[in-house]
Amino acid sequence: MQDEPILKVEDLKTYFFTRSGIVKAVDGISFELQRGETLGIVGESGSGKSMTAWSILGLVPKPAGRIVGGRILYQGENLLDKSDSEMQQIRGSGICMVMQDPLTSLNPVFNIGNQMLECLRMNPGRAIASLRDQAIDLLSKVRIPAAETRLAAFPHQMSGGMRQRVVGAIAISRSPNLLIADEPTTSLDATIQLQYLEMLKEIQAQTGAAIIFITHDFGIVARMCDRVAVMYAGKIVEQSEVMQLFDNPAHPYTEALLQSVPDLDASVDLLPSIEGQPPSLDNLPEGCSFAPRCPYVFDKCSEYPPAFSTGKGQSASCWRYHDAN
Repeated sequence: MQDEPILKVEDLKTYFFTRSGIVKAVDGISFELQRGETLGIVGESGSGKSMTAWSILGLVPKPAGRIVGGRILYQGENLLDKSDSEMQQIRGSGICMVMQDPLTSLNPVFNIGNQMLECLRMNPGRAIASLRDQAIDLLSKVRIPAAETRLAAFPHQMSGGMRQRVVGAIAISRSPNLLIADEPTTSLDATIQLQYLEMLKEIQAQTGAAIIFITHDFGIVARMCDRVAVMYAGKIVEQSEVMQLFDNPAHPYTEALLQSVPDLDASVDLLPSIEGQPPSLDNLPEGCSFAPRCPYVFDKCSEYPPAFSTGKGQSASCWRYHDAN
């Protein structure tokens, strides 16, 4: 019998109510995440990836943003039923997030030591001296050299790669069992990026934490993830095992994304691109949101398709698979 998933999202809807209309940032998505598993969430900017993370954490910007439907089951309990104080405890100990830009997480007027100790003090019954040792140990785990002296450094005195490692150290400081990484390698150069990904894999191996990895980079997906959810216009259009996705993409949007990845062994004058632009989330087209850009569009696409099974562990919201189901 398979263990209960650590996270189960069911028909989640997060809308923003603005003067120009209702923006459906996340529009009825569902997925599961097992303990120790890494789920990649990919898609163009504005597809709803980061807002999915903010919804799980209970940090949807108010008053415009609201979760209007669905359930977020974390260890069997619906996070949408939790109070603000209960969610604060969960965010500190059970679910943690690594932001894309570490400077949005680190306070520029406090040194690294102060910011790490502030987080570690949330663990009751620990002396300040032992917390300092724990902070040094955490910085060493994320491969920051001279960890003890770095406690006195301010964020602006560290490189982008080191700041990102500090944020990672803070995120794992209370041993979360679910880590959300929102494009944490975007600002890193190739060498540091590889080291950072290896660090996350080591942390996962040591702690057994589940990871949601939000990214644009399919190379990172191939290296890091067990399964992938592809998002477009606030919806998940395909879910698949990683190798199945690369070998046999089911949704036309996934196919187009993979075709847009440059092949270093091929000589081309112009890289493939996806024609058109993603739709405005406050004015979505009738039926399939990808239909205006899809090379396979036909009459049935005037209705939004359900998720059809397309193979072992793979599903896609595309009418091309209607007859097969």
